[in-house]
Amino acid sequence: MLDPRYFQEGLEELKIGLSKRSGGAELVAQVALLSQSRKELIQSSDTLKARRNLVSQEIAHLKGLAKSSPQAVQEAEAKVLAMRGVGDEIKALDEKLKEVEENYQALSLRIPNLPHLTVPVGHSSEDNVEVRRWGQPGQFSFEPKSHVDLGEQLKVLDFERAGKMAGARFALYRGAGARLERALIQLMLDLHTAEHGYQEVIPPFMVNRAAMTGTGQLPKFEEDLFKTHVADRELFLIPTSEVPLTNLFREEILEADSLPYYLTAYSPCFRSEAGSYGKDTRGLIRLHQFQKVELVKIVEPESSDEELEKMVGNAEKILQLLELPYRVLLLCSGDMGFSAAKTYDLEVWLPSQGVYREISSCSNCQDFQARRAQIRYRPEPQAKPRLVHTLNGSGLAVGRTFVAILENYQDAEGSIRIPKALHPYLQGAPGFERRDGELYLVSQQHR
Repeated sequence: MLDPRYFQEGLEELKIGLSKRSGGAELVAQVALLSQSRKELIQSSDTLKARRNLVSQEIAHLKGLAKSSPQAVQEAEAKVLAMRGVGDEIKALDEKLKEVEENYQALSLRIPNLPHLTVPVGHSSEDNVEVRRWGQPGQFSFEPKSHVDLGEQLKVLDFERAGKMAGARFALYRGAGARLERALIQLMLDLHTAEHGYQEVIPPFMVNRAAMTGTGQLPKFEEDLFKTHVADRELFLIPTSEVPLTNLFREEILEADSLPYYLTAYSPCFRSEAGSYGKDTRGLIRLHQFQKVELVKIVEPESSDEELEKMVGNAEKILQLLELPYRVLLLCSGDMGFSAAKTYDLEVWLPSQGVYREISSCSNCQDFQARRAQIRYRPEPQAKPRLVHTLNGSGLAVGRTFVAILENYQDAEGSIRIPKALHPYLQGAPGFERRDGELYLVSQQHR
């Protein structure tokens, strides 16, 4: 949520900022009018309440003179009658204020974050700026297969049986496939906790409406979420563990010496992919349920730009250890997520498609989420609380990493050479065998 002062004092700045984004600008005028109406109603109500308080004191004084002055009694009664009308006015103003407040909150929650000054202006992914590349795409002496064909040939992925259980956009990992996915999760968590300083968390995988609103999924993206109703209780399946990790400190005031918080979690993620009809219908790229290791930082405002760069480096380290070619993009203003002020995407090379595909997105949300979730800190004892800055990133999307390994490390026979960083997690596991000092995932014998 944006600072309310924008709608009163910084309207032009707000319009310019939102004109660079896709969506939100059309709501500014409505929210600004509601903000002005809210301000005027509060002033009118406060004026009447101040008048009522003053007259109440006068009435009390006149009643104190009742024994010595009959006229004082009459004046007190007259003022009491007059104040009944004022009380009705105050009640009507407060009811109107409540309605305006609700409309103001509902609309302001749908306005995206303003882009950081360093974000390039653009309208689509075509306007994103490549920052750097790492590694060179491998050369194959044969036509590289897709991860779908490889996974089914090796019998480590089973999309048909997953479809029987749950329908389209679900996957089932088997045998060495499940073991490889688990090894990737373990590698990511081990690196982020041991070398990058993150604290591991196992959060709830279902959260309430307030938590989803705090990180910006609600109200705008409700159609893209899975939710449950048991009796009168409503819970949402998390689209990413960014939601519970960021909400860990919702409605709390933190001490400055506790910052920064670095948090990481593995979780399944659930998304309806409502806006992706017809896209990536085969394979692991775009599923209703997938695995991800998430990174979240809660920091002082002055350090958030630097912390974003470090977070991107943390995610890159996984790709480097796995020796997967990738590139880093700075997203343009029109391609960023709703809550982000600045975002870098990491895209990994997929040989079967001959393109780089997103495997991580790292964003600085500044105080946008913190204002929605009321996460604050006290810069020093007794100081007025300030909003923190929140950051989040994928460290990495596990399924897409699985895809990249299958495609980049395939050989002509369809076996998969395993990167050395994963050897400690897979050595001796069923479905993997040694050949000339290398470890390979080989075809399984499932029925």
